[in-house]
Amino acid sequence: MQKVAAFRDERNWAQYHNPKDLAISLSLEAAELLECFQWKSSEDAVREKRAEVVDELADVLIYALSMADALGVDPERAVFDKLAKNAAKYPVAKAYGSARKYTEYK
Repeated sequence: MQKVAAFRDERNWAQYHNPKDLAISLSLEAAELLECFQWKSSEDAVREKRAEVVDELADVLIYALSMADALGVDPERAVFDKLAKNAAKYPVAKAYGSARKYTEYK
């Protein structure tokens, strides 16, 4: 996060890094990542466009970290907290090997 913030600050971009614009940028970069897979199987896309996929994934991560910074969120804590919530919604006994949403469990 420090390197991402330093990159931003060296360019005086913090003035543009408000939560709304970071959320928009994050979504746009996620769409560019998705575009790498358009009209291809997952395997073909990864094989043929791996470098592009990695670059777009890095952009998504950079904007996610930038948004966490702008909101004063500890990304590690946020991930651990969300994993705990997901563990409660998706217990292993019900979720193992299943792609069903937790609302579909009986």
